Amino acid sequence: MHPHRRDPLRDLSAARPRSTSTLAVALVALLLTSAAAQQPAPAQPRRVTLAPQSTTELRAAMPMVDGMRRAGELRSRSVRNDPQVRGRVHERFDQYHRGVRVFGADVAQQTSNGQAVSVYGTIYENVEVETSATVTAEAARTTVADLAGVEIGREPELVILPRPDGTFILTWRVRAATGADVRVYFLDARTGAVAFDYSDFKSQTQSAVGRGTGVLGDEKKVSVTPSGGQFVTTDRLRPPALNTYDMKGNYQRTIQYLNHAIQLGQGDLATDSDNVWTDAAAVDAQVHTGWTYDYFFKRHNRRGLDNQNIAIVSIVHPANRNEVFQLFSTVPEFYTNAGYYGDGVMVYGEGLPPNVTSGGLSFNYFSGALDIVAHELTHGVTDYSSGLIYMNESGALNEAFSDMMGTAVEFFFQQPGSGNFRADYLIGEDTIRPGGFRSMADPLAYGDPDHYSRRFTGTADNGGVHINSGIANHAYYLAIEGGTNRTSGVSVQGVGVGNREQIERVFYRAFTQMLPANATFAVARSATIQAARDIFGANSNAERAITQAWTAVGIS
Repeated sequence: MHPHRRDPLRDLSAARPRSTSTLAVALVALLLTSAAAQQPAPAQPRRVTLAPQSTTELRAAMPMVDGMRRAGELRSRSVRNDPQVRGRVHERFDQYHRGVRVFGADVAQQTSNGQAVSVYGTIYENVEVETSATVTAEAARTTVADLAGVEIGREPELVILPRPDGTFILTWRVRAATGADVRVYFLDARTGAVAFDYSDFKSQTQSAVGRGTGVLGDEKKVSVTPSGGQFVTTDRLRPPALNTYDMKGNYQRTIQYLNHAIQLGQGDLATDSDNVWTDAAAVDAQVHTGWTYDYFFKRHNRRGLDNQNIAIVSIVHPANRNEVFQLFSTVPEFYTNAGYYGDGVMVYGEGLPPNVTSGGLSFNYFSGALDIVAHELTHGVTDYSSGLIYMNESGALNEAFSDMMGTAVEFFFQQPGSGNFRADYLIGEDTIRPGGFRSMADPLAYGDPDHYSRRFTGTADNGGVHINSGIANHAYYLAIEGGTNRTSGVSVQGVGVGNREQIERVFYRAFTQMLPANATFAVARSATIQAARDIFGANSNAERAITQAWTAVGIS
């Protein structure tokens, strides 16, 4: 009310008679003012986690999901028939607001004959944000290129970013690879300022068969292709193109390729003149990629990373090993790490020269470890399925699933035991010595938590994506092998080594078909128990083992 204006009710009763039209206008103004005062406050934004654990909870959740689908707020991303349970269909939905995707908001729904069997997801109610960008996509790309110091060829994506305070912001999402990291930037689409960023570096025609020596000195068959009087590392024996490119130590060119600033061609493939291969890094990258493809196809009926046989690119020699002392601070990930860079691209570090150690460990060519190769490729499987966001608990689950499948590939091709070419529950032990860098059997021995009460709650390591992976890793181990959790003292009766495939199938099903992008450990527990019931039935040994295992590591 204006400070010098009298109360309208007093005006109406005390003033001299007015015309009918004047009184009507005053009455309408009074009614509108009164109605506005009585209207409830706007609904507040709310994050909703969907993880129903009973039929009653599922029925309660479905009206919200169905309503958002009808309103166009949930849009189907993919629909796939279940390869393990006949008649089941898995559909993934992304949440949109006024035509713009809400980052991290998605739903994974399983149906049977059109009826919901399970649903997991994260959605946001009452989203309010302007969806018209002032900053152009090209300007956003230029800003990130300047920030990262690299040339970027990929297109930015306009997304709505939920913020911790419950508000939302329209942003341009841009990825940049630098050789030291892969960062995802979210730029305010109205000001161009960086609103948020995080590391997305997930570390870890005619054909011919040649012979090659791997990193550990073992002889392998290598699937290659004859070309121009020599042989190149293109595998044409499997449905997708599996290509291994030799960057010959040129780290600048490697970075350009990872940012889509240049393309690689036939001349960049690793080559050999007589088909007896001596480049150990190229041999193992090509062979181990093929073995990992074979595992996913034979065990889970999956056709490559995206289930549609997308090409897989392996990069070896991304930097010069002999220049490590000059370049390590610039591109450390090209030496002592391996990474999945999106779009089916893996980069395998050079390691360190002989007799050079870091932190008491020696590092050989990273492609020489089968579990490392399978770990990185599994990040690709995750990217094309659940898309687990690489932060906090969802990021720890992302890392854990890669460890699980990397270990599963080892056990698929190697006999259990210790030493070279033996399957075990250590990660990376074949090329990082002694002992690799994580243990699924005993995470505490490597400084990682084996129980939720010990979880890392800081901001380092993207909120503990590698550190906290030990919790889910240990649950997977206990579900197979059985044993007692050191922290809780809770014992688990696993399915036994002869039934390892049961747990592999359950975790694969849950992580690729049922988990949403923002999944927590609690959601993973619920989804894996549901997956065990789907495949093996209620009260099966697999369901019992998995339930006990999650309880033992403190997830209930």
